[in-house]
Amino acid sequence: MEINLIAVGTRMPAWVEEGYREYARRMPRECSLALTEIPLAQRSKSTPVARAMASEGQRMLDAVGADRRVIALDVKGAGWSTEELAAQLQAWLQDGRNLALLVGGPDGLAPACLARAEQRWSLSPLTLPHPLVRVLLAEQLYRAWTVNSGHPYHRA
Repeated sequence: MEINLIAVGTRMPAWVEEGYREYARRMPRECSLALTEIPLAQRSKSTPVARAMASEGQRMLDAVGADRRVIALDVKGAGWSTEELAAQLQAWLQDGRNLALLVGGPDGLAPACLARAEQRWSLSPLTLPHPLVRVLLAEQLYRAWTVNSGHPYHRA
């Protein structure tokens, strides 16, 4: 299974790229993690936020492809413990489809992205900076994989 993290935003700070790359590198071939960056739509006083979100959302959906399971990262989604995420990861692997994780821009995900999602996942009720979300997602996916494989990385 390939997990494609599709995130709005480009030109991340070096620490974000390094953190994401470190955990993505640790993922095994049978559960690889890839990143697709979607450029932020231009925003101005004359451009409605909904139009910018719709533009980003359409580009995200174009990057998803037709046969992937889509998970939207959304504050209104389900919050999972590490063990629950490990169970989700195992179920996704058994499903056999590749996975797309959608992370919206500063205004969130477009309604079309939320409609396409089979599940909604909330990392926290806190508002997290989008660069940090990339690193956090990569680390938590790696941690879930280690739980499932009996690797000693996760010690809870």
